[in-house]
Amino acid sequence: MFVRTAEGERQIGSWAAGTPQEGLAFYQRKFDGLKAEIELLERRLNTTNLDAKDADASITKLREQLVEPHAIGDLDALRGRLDKLHEIAEQRRAAKREARAKQQVEAAAHKERIVTEAEGLAQSGEWKATGERLRALVDEWKGVPRLDRKSDDELWSRFSAARSAFAKRRKAHFAQLDAEREEVRARKESLVEEAESLSDSTDWASTAQRFRDLMKQWKTAGRAQREVEDKLWERFKSAQDTFFTARNADLDQRDAGFRENQTRKEELLVEAQKLLPVTDLKSARHALRGIQARWEEIGPVPRDAKPRLEGALRDVERAVADAEQAEWKRTNPEAKARAEATVRQLESSIAKFEKELERARAAGQQRKIDDAEAALTARHEWLAQAQAALDEFTR
Repeated sequence: MFVRTAEGERQIGSWAAGTPQEGLAFYQRKFDGLKAEIELLERRLNTTNLDAKDADASITKLREQLVEPHAIGDLDALRGRLDKLHEIAEQRRAAKREARAKQQVEAAAHKERIVTEAEGLAQSGEWKATGERLRALVDEWKGVPRLDRKSDDELWSRFSAARSAFAKRRKAHFAQLDAEREEVRARKESLVEEAESLSDSTDWASTAQRFRDLMKQWKTAGRAQREVEDKLWERFKSAQDTFFTARNADLDQRDAGFRENQTRKEELLVEAQKLLPVTDLKSARHALRGIQARWEEIGPVPRDAKPRLEGALRDVERAVADAEQAEWKRTNPEAKARAEATVRQLESSIAKFEKELERARAAGQQRKIDDAEAALTARHEWLAQAQAALDEFTR
């Protein structure tokens, strides 16, 4: 048996087990086996992420099998296909090197961003949020591929220094905060002691004012440790409640003597409310001044009635003031002139659009007809509103 290649004919064996056709078929099957292995390698290279190193091993093995194979077929074509597969493996190896280099560049940029952000956060005073962000950056760092040892160590050293700087500042801040809270505790302890000393006072006005001052000082004093703060507040609130409960009881007793004043002011309020609605502004204004003077002469009323009575009288005063304002607007010559000018302008505009509508209808221009009709509709509405405003000046 012989096979012919580009190098010439070469004997590959002898066949004595059957007919020449059976011998040819036997050696052709050997060729088909080699061809199948090459086709399998081609598919793996073209459709999978076969590593270049593994591909080289397979190509070397197949090259050895194709040195002097005992097979009949186009062996030169198989060797050519192997050469192309070798080129593909080389391209894959180059692509892998390029991808690795790109990955290193991206990883370096990513870690540089992490370090830059950490260095920017090192001076932050947002302790909780910044602490959480720095921890997140550590987790993010762990997910980025390593660089060469020198570059990775340099970046990590900067990152670690930024985190350490923030941690030291945070520790110093909370140490200072503890000291400040101790000062707050001392100030509030003093406020509580004064409040407790005032809880039995019967000097209602001055003591109530002093309690209000103490409350303002309490609010501006800052906060102590939470447990201490709560206990001090309970004492302060208890002293305050003791005083105001006693004061309110005394004022309730006094309110009983003001019931007659309440009755008289109720009667005055009925008289004032009869002025509404205002039809004669001059008379209403004169009557209201008299009611206000008598109201002041009557004196105080019980606390629970005061807001309602004074609020109702203010409603009457506001209604009279509104009537005065409306009268001024109604008789304002400048406003009337502006209203007349608006009416004239709209009438002129309507006349203009009516002419445009006639021309559009004559020309059969439907779009212009629609535009003119829409413009006229809008301006008739505006004219009605402007005319109503003008009529207010002549009623």
